[in-house]
Amino acid sequence: MPNTLRQTTTLRIEQEMKDRLKTLADDRHSSAHALMLEAITEYVVREEKRSQYRKEAQAAWQEYQETGNHITAEETVTWLESWGSGHEQDGPLCHK
Repeated sequence: MPNTLRQTTTLRIEQEMKDRLKTLADDRHSSAHALMLEAITEYVVREEKRSQYRKEAQAAWQEYQETGNHITAEETVTWLESWGSGHEQDGPLCHK
């Protein structure tokens, strides 16, 4: 594992949550600290993916607004239904 600089951050949580976290950590033979790091990492990765998805959707919408190029839902369904049929079609081309 690469040597990375770690810094301490204070996190204030309710006592009930702290107790629940301790119980869960004990059940997993882990530490509350490790569980919090895991939870934060999973959250950040998930939210980064969500953010990237939104950016790509906005860019696609902007491109559509500028060019009018698209494929219809019917074209997409027809293409998808051809998968594995022995007569698989190429993906539909964008058009106005």
